[in-house]
Amino acid sequence: MLETALRLFQERGYDRTTMRAIAKEAGVSVGNAYYYFSSKEHLVQGFYDRIAAEHQEAVRPVLDREKGLEARMAGVLNVWLDIAAPYHEFAAQFFKNAADPESPLSPFSPESEHARQAAISVHREVLAGSRAKVADELTDVLPELMWLSQMGLVLYWVFDRSEGSERSRRLADRGARLTTRGVALFRFRALRPLVREVHELFTDFLPGMAGAAVARKQRADRGDS
Repeated sequence: MLETALRLFQERGYDRTTMRAIAKEAGVSVGNAYYYFSSKEHLVQGFYDRIAAEHQEAVRPVLDREKGLEARMAGVLNVWLDIAAPYHEFAAQFFKNAADPESPLSPFSPESEHARQAAISVHREVLAGSRAKVADELTDVLPELMWLSQMGLVLYWVFDRSEGSERSRRLADRGARLTTRGVALFRFRALRPLVREVHELFTDFLPGMAGAAVARKQRADRGDS
C-alpha cells in the first residue's frame, strides 16, 4: 500500500489522492486499507519511517570509515540526499502540507516523533564517534541542532532543481564544515550558554522539540544513558 500511495501521490498529487483510490490500486478493500493505515497522513508517516530506517542503515559505511566530524556529517547528509532522490517530485507536492506546523505531516509534529528520533540518533552517533571534543552538557542538545540543520537542507532540496541536486550537495558539504567549526568553538565555556539558548528557542517554539525536551529530562531524572 505504501508503494502504491507514493506512486499515486506523484502522479495525481497528495491532495487529489484518496484512500479509496490507494486501496483500489493496491488491490485491497477499503476496510483493510484503513485497518493498516487510518489515514493518508499515516501512510506518509510510514514513508518517513522507511526513509529514516534506510538512512540509518546506509550511513554505516560512512560512520565506520570516517572519524573527522566534518567528513562524518557531510557523508551522512549526502547519503540522505541519495536515499531521498527517487522521491524528489513527491516531496515537492506534499510540502505545502508538511510545512504547516499543525499538520501531522510536519517533521515537528507528535506523529513524526518516531522518524524524528531515528534521525536525531544518527546525528548523535555522528558526534559521539568523531574525534571532536564536546562538553558533556552539550551532548544532548547538539545532535538535535544538527538534525535541525538537516531540516534546513531538506527544505532547500525540496525546491532544488539543479542536476542531481548538485546545489543541495554543495550546501550539505558547506553546512558540515560550518557545523564542525561551531562545535570546535563550543569548547570554550563562555559560548556554551549561547548553544543552550538557541536550543531552548527551538524547544519553545517547535512542538516536536518541546516533546523531545520533556523526554530528555525524564531520561536524566531516571539516570538513563
